[in-house]
Amino acid sequence: MAFNLDNIPKNQNSKNAPVASLESILKKEITFFNKPFSNKKKEAFYTELSVLLNAGITLKNALTLIGEEQRKNVDKVLIENIIKNIVVGKSLSEALRLARVFTEYEYYSLKIGEETGSLQKVTAELGLFYRRKNEQRRNILNALSYPIIVMITALFAVIFMLQFVVPMFVGIFKQNRVDLPWLTKVIVAASEGFQHNFGSIVFLVITLFVLRFFIAKKIWYKKYASILLLKIPYIGELTRKIYIAQFTQATALLVGAKVPLLSCIQLTKKMIDFYPLQHALSTIEKDIIKGKELSESLANYPIFDRKMISLLKVAEQTNQNEYIFERLTRQYNEDIQHQSKLLSTVLEPLIIVFLGALVGVILIAMYLPMFKLSTVIG
Repeated sequence: MAFNLDNIPKNQNSKNAPVASLESILKKEITFFNKPFSNKKKEAFYTELSVLLNAGITLKNALTLIGEEQRKNVDKVLIENIIKNIVVGKSLSEALRLARVFTEYEYYSLKIGEETGSLQKVTAELGLFYRRKNEQRRNILNALSYPIIVMITALFAVIFMLQFVVPMFVGIFKQNRVDLPWLTKVIVAASEGFQHNFGSIVFLVITLFVLRFFIAKKIWYKKYASILLLKIPYIGELTRKIYIAQFTQATALLVGAKVPLLSCIQLTKKMIDFYPLQHALSTIEKDIIKGKELSESLANYPIFDRKMISLLKVAEQTNQNEYIFERLTRQYNEDIQHQSKLLSTVLEPLIIVFLGALVGVILIAMYLPMFKLSTVIG
């Protein structure tokens, strides 16, 4: 029988859930105030806890050892509070839930592990889950860090030229009454427009950032932002695979713990904050209640691969759901790693060529009248 999740209070960690955009995939764990127990820390926490429990160490002593390793005082206090709750009789899952920095997915996974006597296995799987999640994030950061730095540097160079260099040339042209080519007129018009509206542009950018902060949780924003993101060539497909990989990995862990399929869908839907996937899982949840097969329901949504649906159909017939979900997870993670490297390889030269051409056009536009001016002076 499936768990009843309708009355579960929302985890406070969901307040910091990412917006469906590529920036959110890159910056998900980066906060400047009250930094939560990050995915990197969770990977180390569950991995070490699994090793210690497998070594025969009691849960309290294992948590004590982990707490002593923490460098930051806030993390030490977090582990100490978990230990105190366990000492007064609460389970590990309940203690983590009270800490308010762990997800419902972790809570139910650990609860199932405690009830079935497989806590060591569940903690190991959670460590693996966060390790793969962190690897996905590192791959994207490695792929985009250099192109982003180059783009920002070039953007400031173009702004500097429009704000200071072009006006200097314009003053020379006006003094000598030089007829300007059409290309120069376009650049001069862009420079003048930029200077006159510089304050408005800065205000608009700041307003957009502040506005997005307030509307980030709105359903309509998540919907249209995710649709726009998925339509971006290559990046949209990479983003889709990242979230599908999280779905297959989370489902594999729950299916391996003998959680009913309906509960798996409910938990993963609450965990993965990506509108197209959440919307699809909401309908799939209703289909499963009506008696439909998972593969049949997935086929109605383009976010799921046809190959994935075919494999799940076979898994349902052979009762190999856990194996298929684990295989799909490995496949998606390999694809993500490959596409991330390819993205970096493709983006770097494209950005350099584009920005180099942009700076070159500005310089050519400024020097064309200089040739006329030298001819007149000669």
